[in-house]
Amino acid sequence: MSKTETESRIGEGVSPVQEMKSAVAEFVSSFNAFRGDIHAEIKQQKERLTMLERKSTQAARPHLAAATDFDAPHQKAFDAYLRTGEDDGLRGLELEGKAMSTSVNSDGGYLVDPQTAETIKSVLNSTASIRAVANVVTVEAGSYDVLIDSSETGAGWADETSATTETGTPTIERIAIPLHELSALPKASQRLLDDSAFDIEAWLAGRIADKFARAEAAAFITGDGVDKPTGILTHTAVDDASWSWGNIGYVPTGVDGDFNGGDALVDLVYALGAQYRANGSFVMNSKTAGAVRKLKDADGRFLWSDGLAAGEPARLLGYPVLIAEDMPDIASGADAIAFGDFAAGYTVAERPDLRVLRDPFSAKPHVLFYATKRIGGDVSDFAAIKLLRFAVS
Repeated sequence: MSKTETESRIGEGVSPVQEMKSAVAEFVSSFNAFRGDIHAEIKQQKERLTMLERKSTQAARPHLAAATDFDAPHQKAFDAYLRTGEDDGLRGLELEGKAMSTSVNSDGGYLVDPQTAETIKSVLNSTASIRAVANVVTVEAGSYDVLIDSSETGAGWADETSATTETGTPTIERIAIPLHELSALPKASQRLLDDSAFDIEAWLAGRIADKFARAEAAAFITGDGVDKPTGILTHTAVDDASWSWGNIGYVPTGVDGDFNGGDALVDLVYALGAQYRANGSFVMNSKTAGAVRKLKDADGRFLWSDGLAAGEPARLLGYPVLIAEDMPDIASGADAIAFGDFAAGYTVAERPDLRVLRDPFSAKPHVLFYATKRIGGDVSDFAAIKLLRFAVS
């Protein structure tokens, strides 16, 4: 056919052109309806987002917390426990502080002002602990026993015909490390807990954890073993030339209350057995470290070298140095420096959790928080630690 058909053929009700126009019109109508639905949905979503945004920006009280950690539900549980006593899913943290209330500003009243800082800036004494280099074990019992093979098995040469004689049998030493309770009992008024809006859990946890860390660090060095761990310096120290099990050997500097050059440090290192020396480290406080940094060898080179990378400990004669402020200062007869394999020589045993008991009844209208931690520590291998004594002999 050479021209477009504009009329229906015989027997046909609609021409092809009219059929096409009808189909196109139907498509356009459907598309417009679809577009209208999409625009309506987008408008609804915009209205919902606007409503949510308005709700989130309406401040019923000052926003004091930097951010809410929705991935840590224990924070909510702990906060609810501290404020209301609800104890669902709650274990452990601790606090250091005096009695707090809103009546005295320095005792908590600052926390209920209309606007406060986002965090409480605490001035604390930082300290390192023997825990960083010691053997730390987790126990569920009331004590932890360390078994030490302190003697050698005998041996001897034999020939083909001679009878074999009985040799020595090794003996085993048992060292029991009891766990002691470290506790804190601060209190705060209920009004303070109701009105303060900063992250009270983080503050309580930080203050108590820091206090407990400092208390245990001191006990690991000088603890007397009475209701606390037994410290390294509590055990009897004897001249390394006459050392015996149960004592800690020391090397004298040769000068009362001072160094006699760096030779004493070399003697200290090699007083330790080779099996321990590979994992050896020095322990001293900051004042002692300041004096040691000035020591030089015969060629004028410093014995002390700083860490080569960030976070690396300083080194003395090639061995790492742990700064523990609870070690004594350099003085007459002081054992101010320790050297040893502390992973073998000192064991820290602890329960895996801290506990907080909330008591709103005993000191009304205040709420008491009884925080506890169980921990013990003692020398587990007396051959693995040596001391440097600042004395003539």
